[in-house]
Amino acid sequence: MGQNKRIIVGVTGASGALYGYSLVRALHQLGIETHLIVTQMGEKVLQFECGISMEALKPYAEIHSNKNLFASIASGSFLTDGMVVVPCSMNSLGSLANGVGDTLLSRAASVVLKERRQLIVVPREAPFHLIHLQNMTRLAEAGACIMPASPGFYHKPKEIWELVNFMSGRILDMLGIDHALLERWGEKE
Repeated sequence: MGQNKRIIVGVTGASGALYGYSLVRALHQLGIETHLIVTQMGEKVLQFECGISMEALKPYAEIHSNKNLFASIASGSFLTDGMVVVPCSMNSLGSLANGVGDTLLSRAASVVLKERRQLIVVPREAPFHLIHLQNMTRLAEAGACIMPASPGFYHKPKEIWELVNFMSGRILDMLGIDHALLERWGEKE
């Protein structure tokens, strides 16, 4: 069932932890090897917003401590197909945009960029000020895909999961992973 891919997912302290949880579960259900990094604030937001503990995530991914710079995913020789930071706080975005590698999340993202692999950053903030926008521009110029957590509404969602799955599906699209999480425009029966 798996698509022989290896994806890193980072969850930071921005609101919208449900997006990260949904993506990790979808990757698992698709049989894709998933490596997960959750920041300290990301852990708190997962618990607060979703009631999800780190223990509950263990069946879905290999979990790495954000403090462990010796983890496999900290090296470019560990082959991956990309990384998604979802949700991405503005603090994490600033670290990524400026090449700060003092945590596993920022180091892994830096490795993905230097190896010319796909980095998808899903900021969850509103409104953006100029520094946020400049940091997003820096990341985009370095090769990252900036994908704000902005679900579509043309599929007429009735539940929160439909909005969350829309974003998870668009992320999977960017990674080139087949899925059935969202209704595609023009393909409705």
